[in-house]
Amino acid sequence: MQLTRIVVAGMAVALALSACGGGGGENGTTGTTSAGGLEKTQLLVGVVPVPSSASLFIAEKRGFFKEEGLTVKTEIIQAPTAVMPKIVNGSMDAFMTSYVVLMTINDSGAAKLKLFQHTMGGAPNVSAVVVAKGSPIKSVADLKGKTVAVNVLKALGQTVTNAHLQDAGVRPEDVKFVPVSFADQLGALSTGKVDAAWLVEPFLSAAKKSGATQIVDTTSGVTEGVPIDGWGVTEQWVSKYPKTAAAFHRALAKAQQIAGADRKAIDEVVPTYTQIPADTAAAMTLGTFTMEADKASVQKLADLMHGYGYLKAKVDVAQLFASVGG
Repeated sequence: MQLTRIVVAGMAVALALSACGGGGGENGTTGTTSAGGLEKTQLLVGVVPVPSSASLFIAEKRGFFKEEGLTVKTEIIQAPTAVMPKIVNGSMDAFMTSYVVLMTINDSGAAKLKLFQHTMGGAPNVSAVVVAKGSPIKSVADLKGKTVAVNVLKALGQTVTNAHLQDAGVRPEDVKFVPVSFADQLGALSTGKVDAAWLVEPFLSAAKKSGATQIVDTTSGVTEGVPIDGWGVTEQWVSKYPKTAAAFHRALAKAQQIAGADRKAIDEVVPTYTQIPADTAAAMTLGTFTMEADKASVQKLADLMHGYGYLKAKVDVAQLFASVGG
């Protein structure tokens, strides 16, 4: 079965995805102070075209931004790293980011970022390592000495797979990870270019339908509840626009609450800003939409990344989250 280049759910927010157009509009970040005291009323938000971004579109659809006196315009991005200059200079106000990318950027010193509002955490069958039909590899322990495809090196896929390798008694350095885009991983498996592949929804479901076999669920067991992504801002932005930040947060939080309680609300908006068809959106497995991330799980992810050498410094996750009044 040929994998369609539709935009991926959940985990793909971390890094490079299949090319996707659309979204956007004017910059819209020069809003003046409103009668209600907001420091600015027009915001530009970077949106990764994945289901995790649904809360913003739910807020827009239901008029939550308008109620707060805000006009929110969006720009489709593939990862915050690509638009870091806009984020740092303030021409982009907020952005969708994975916890992995946010911590990596902070560790590099490129910016001081904060998690503004959590969106999605891991859930069973959102991501997994698969092998080709008929492969002699039957378990994660069998990956020793093998080649595993991940969408980007030293990111979420490699981190969670390493955790399961260690749990099975395999050293991460005994497995070779290679970067292969999600859309190309099934082809790499079928031709033998790689022995296994880390996939996320909806590519995971498509691979299984084509005959691929799942050998480990990487959002369960030792990585159960791993935090995926959320809305990010810079420390400077929150300090400069505290009333605007509070208003924006209220609207996002209200939409996040709806996303966590009503799957149909997510399914309604996902096709409007991604290339995921409505029937696929309704059928795919999603992570958990909660108001806050479990801090212990965030710390575990940070410690794993540091332990594998992906972060130079240890992370105090209490410092990752923005403090927003109002």
